[in-house]
Amino acid sequence: MTTLVAAKPKAPVVPFYAQADNQFKVTVLAAVVGSAYLGTMPGMVAAVVAALTDATAVATTFGTYMLADTLSNFIQHPTQKMDYGFINKFIGREVDEAWWGTRTEHIVGVAGALALTDHASTAIFSKLLGKSLSFAAAPAAFIAHTFIFIHVGVSLYVAYDAALNPAHAADRQAEFMSGVSASYVGSNTAWFEPFVGPTLGKFAGAAAGTSWWGGSLLPATLAYSTVKGVGWNDWGNSGLNDHEKKLNGLK
Repeated sequence: MTTLVAAKPKAPVVPFYAQADNQFKVTVLAAVVGSAYLGTMPGMVAAVVAALTDATAVATTFGTYMLADTLSNFIQHPTQKMDYGFINKFIGREVDEAWWGTRTEHIVGVAGALALTDHASTAIFSKLLGKSLSFAAAPAAFIAHTFIFIHVGVSLYVAYDAALNPAHAADRQAEFMSGVSASYVGSNTAWFEPFVGPTLGKFAGAAAGTSWWGGSLLPATLAYSTVKGVGWNDWGNSGLNDHEKKLNGLK
């Protein structure tokens, strides 16, 4: 008599690029190799330093990104109360942690990192292209720049938070690696950002599409929403920290 043995179910095959460990390794390898290569190019370091020391431009970008992050919270969590740390006491909410793990830490930290990587990446691509980087003149390069500066910038913030936030003391490396993976996933959703201004310009006039709010603030706000929402599943009641769950009656 033949005995039939049930075949063991095969484990699902996860593509290389979808594995968190590989996303982390590729990010680190690309950063090291890319930095080494670019650093050898004549004038590249000087161009990046000049971009990063333009205090007015960097400060404007920093302020824009802080406001964009704040506004994106209303898109992702339209009916939820957010935990803004020490700022809570000024808006009638209980303060738990003053800084670490709050939306304010994220707003300031991510905006600071992105302001630096945005201007550094713009300088690098402009040097490589031999002309000022713009979406109109080099759309493919601009989209690549968008992914790179967002992923690298958010990953820098993730590194800072993983290294210094007391809540991650038990396993800082795991926090860092998971954050870089989430940044990679989320940053891939921001491909549309360069299209927002031109699209708005077609419907509301060229002036609207090239204005600060239409060409900078609106695209950044939408990109923040998708990067955080998809990368960290930060939508509605999902993605809330413990204090936010308390503020919203979820615990």
